[in-house]
Amino acid sequence: MMPAARESLLDAAYTALVRRPWSTVRMVDVAAVAGVSRQTLYNEFGSKEGLARALVRREVDGYLAGVERALATPVDSRERLAATAEWTVAVSRSNLLVRAMLTGCWSERLPALTLSAVPSSSVVPAQRRADGPLPAPSDFVALVRDRAVAALSPPGTARADTVELARSCELAVRLALSCVAAPPREGGVTDLVRTALPRQLSRPLV
Repeated sequence: MMPAARESLLDAAYTALVRRPWSTVRMVDVAAVAGVSRQTLYNEFGSKEGLARALVRREVDGYLAGVERALATPVDSRERLAATAEWTVAVSRSNLLVRAMLTGCWSERLPALTLSAVPSSSVVPAQRRADGPLPAPSDFVALVRDRAVAALSPPGTARADTVELARSCELAVRLALSCVAAPPREGGVTDLVRTALPRQLSRPLV
């Protein structure tokens, strides 16, 4: 199947999930909305659980891609981390699956998935990846922290010299996740990060 067709099926599945509990979403309806046969849907994802795992994997990847964009903004390190925190809170408000992944709070209307890998016999590379392990909230802390350290470290920086930066990056991530669980007032997460992070992060990047 072409990647575009797989995306169409995932779009249809997400739209269905937004409208009603996952337990009531039917594979035949997802296939119909995407304009393919139910058999094609099963060939691509293997099962309804496989479809759910692929959907979660896509939303996770989308969140992390947004993190990369925030970290690439042409401002100082503290502002980049503030932008990353702001993105984290914003996407959790608009995407129920990302919010569940970041907080570990899965409501009854969402798919009941194990985060550990599941046996996969799929010949579809994207599905084999989706059948692999999914990140827990603690994994997101490490994933985003490590991406931030890599983005904010000047070229040639020794690992030992990134210890303080790593602490600041992790602090920004944890502040963002706390704001996902307990939303602040509008703009609050940006102010929190700017206040909490060391001022030396505001110096121009090398």
